[in-house]
Amino acid sequence: MASHRRPKPASRTRVTLLTATAAAAVALSTQAANADPKPSTSDVKSQVDDLNQQAETATQQYDGIKAQHDQLQQQVNDLQNKVAREQAALNKLVDNIGALAASQYRDGGIDPSVQLFLSSNPSDFLDKASTLDQLSGKQADELKQIEQQKRVLDQERTEAASKLAQLDSVQTQLEQKKKDVQQKLSKAQDLLNSLTAQQRASIDQSNRASRDTQRPNLGNSPAASQRAAAALAAAEGVIGAPYQWGGTGPSTFDCSGLTSWAYAQAGVSIPRTTWDQANIGPHLSMDQLQPGDLVLFFGDLHHVGLYAGNGMVLHAPHTGASVRFESINDMPFQFGVRVGG
Repeated sequence: MASHRRPKPASRTRVTLLTATAAAAVALSTQAANADPKPSTSDVKSQVDDLNQQAETATQQYDGIKAQHDQLQQQVNDLQNKVAREQAALNKLVDNIGALAASQYRDGGIDPSVQLFLSSNPSDFLDKASTLDQLSGKQADELKQIEQQKRVLDQERTEAASKLAQLDSVQTQLEQKKKDVQQKLSKAQDLLNSLTAQQRASIDQSNRASRDTQRPNLGNSPAASQRAAAALAAAEGVIGAPYQWGGTGPSTFDCSGLTSWAYAQAGVSIPRTTWDQANIGPHLSMDQLQPGDLVLFFGDLHHVGLYAGNGMVLHAPHTGASVRFESINDMPFQFGVRVGG
């Protein structure tokens, strides 16, 4: 006879476990559905390019601060050397007065006016006009010279202290801007590292398109000037040199470091940053460009190169790249600048 017993109900523990398992499965599937999809190769390339542009803008800011830092450091060094010379001159004058006192002592006693000078501040001493009457003309002249020397020395020390304070402030800015550049470049590298070898190879191949370290057909347009031709020739001589932010040659360069170095080889001094280089000569449209002209790119003018002719630019692009030729149309052209001199 068949049994008609009811099935034993599931225990509360088992129901709770099943419910929890189902809830976890739903949660995981929801998270998977809502998770950001892994960025495509093109997305990563776009982000890396954007970070490189941000890093180059920060590099130009770094270059400007570095130039200010170097100028201040030179001024501080000059002032400190001048202070040392003035101090030596003051010491010599004081020694002369000391010699005068010794001579007077040997002759029977130190003149009270000289004794007063030796034991007090020369400024206080010289303020007492009646005391000067007790000195010979030579002694008065020497004391006045000492006081003048002391005032010069005090002024130069104050100026040196002010320059040192400026230098400390600029040094702090320099370190912060250095961190900004490094952070952006590190983030770009992390993005590249997240790709497979095949994806990275695809980006490398894309970057090489229309960009070459070999000399392309540059046409036969005359250079803007003899010095422009010399600057362009100097830049061609370092094709293949790696980009290094803050680099000014001769083995590594950033974009404005290359252009300023190239013109220096031609005997022309131009400013360090792209923003300053953008204002050293008349602005040119694309059809006015001649070989050797500076070419500015991007809305904030953070990139510069040398026009090489036939629509090509010679420049130091960004970290991970080297000095090379590239089509002028690969970047947002703003204007050219003709360098005088």
